[in-house]
Amino acid sequence: MSSFDNTEEAPRAPHTCSTVEASQGATGNKRGHRRRYTASVPQFCNSPTMLVMVGLPARGKTYISKKLTRYLNWIGVPTKVFNVGQYRRQAVTTYKNFEFFKPDNEEAMKIRKACASAALKDVATYFSKEQGQVAVFDATNTTRERRAIILSFANERGYKVFFVESICEDPEIIAENIKQVKFGSPDYADRDCEEAMVDFIQRIDCYRASYMPIDDEKDRNLSYIKIFDVGSRYLVNRVQDHIQSRIVYYLMNIHVTPRSIYLSRHGESELNLLGRIGGDSGLSPRGQKYANALATFITNQNINDLKVWTSHMKRTIQTAETLAVPYEQWKALNEIDAGVCEEMTYEEIQEHFPEEFALRDQDKYRYRYPKGESYEDLVQRLEPVIMELERQENVLVVCHQAVMRCLLAYFLDKPAGELPYLRCPLHTVLKLTPVAYGCKVESFYLNVEAVNTHRDRPGVSEQLLSLSDPLTRS
Repeated sequence: MSSFDNTEEAPRAPHTCSTVEASQGATGNKRGHRRRYTASVPQFCNSPTMLVMVGLPARGKTYISKKLTRYLNWIGVPTKVFNVGQYRRQAVTTYKNFEFFKPDNEEAMKIRKACASAALKDVATYFSKEQGQVAVFDATNTTRERRAIILSFANERGYKVFFVESICEDPEIIAENIKQVKFGSPDYADRDCEEAMVDFIQRIDCYRASYMPIDDEKDRNLSYIKIFDVGSRYLVNRVQDHIQSRIVYYLMNIHVTPRSIYLSRHGESELNLLGRIGGDSGLSPRGQKYANALATFITNQNINDLKVWTSHMKRTIQTAETLAVPYEQWKALNEIDAGVCEEMTYEEIQEHFPEEFALRDQDKYRYRYPKGESYEDLVQRLEPVIMELERQENVLVVCHQAVMRCLLAYFLDKPAGELPYLRCPLHTVLKLTPVAYGCKVESFYLNVEAVNTHRDRPGVSEQLLSLSDPLTRS
């Protein structure tokens, strides 16, 4: 059941985020042309957006907040979580028991309201001083009064508001949430497990007494998504813009079923042996040996209903063929396109395209090869892969170095500046297992030697010191 009524729109902020211009053309090569860094990720909102979580404790609000923030930052939308519980822990350093959350505890209520106000103030600072685009306001926000305060705060400043309400009455899911999340909470660091469980259930009851869910009639003018029982059903109302559409699509793809994602580069290729980038060569003898070792490793893992994905390139397909299971080919998983530099060594690139070589070292994430791609482009190409990975359970992805870096950056919440330098060695399998608020990583080297294709982050390239400002040169 969905309602997409867009006849009204939230007030606009006084400032407008403009789409960054992407300039094409070759940079400083022998033909004397010049090209700017890519700016393929537009700023998706023309006014800042507050994502306001709603729901009782142990309904997965913080889990959703962290996943959404990780996703939005990965696609290039500056996003930050403001967890009101953290503000409360800073204000009240010692948690005693559930009585702090009783509606009639006036002293505690003053503290809680002050913490919410402090978080809202920091949201305003984030938007005005730090160029943030999305703020995730992570709190229970279970009363109409509290939500009205947030709406008033946002409307006065021209922010858009999108509510995300998590509703769950399944006792097994709630119990699992309490076990996974709350026993790791600072509130219960020194508590017996059974004591913590009893206290937290009583805390939930304190909120339940005054909980007023978003009402489909009374709140029909609000923008929101309701998530029932961790994704068994959704209700969406009044999506205002592109970024809210992407948020809804993302939330409708994630799940909490236990699973693992295995990432592996292809086996060593013939071009790897020659130190050449890109191309579509087959496996070297050592690469074929790794493919056999990978098949043995996967068999020994005893993975239920494993799906295998490869790119369209020979080296990933040849690696997957030894698994003796069906595999799915994704063109989106192809290696980064090095354009005119395909099948060249780094030494040849430095010799023939010295300015390109220097500029890439200056900003590897945004630099785009002439007639090729940047890491920023690659992230956009891989977004459908991430969406499908979130929908799936156990998957083995056989891919390439740049692709694996982008996927790892998503799951490990790495910033753009670190992404191009993540270490993804050949002949090594990474097992990613999503946990409560992050991802557990296990690394398995399969004892087959291979060349090292990693380049460390350089210092400021000396070549740049001899170049004049690219914007002023003809």
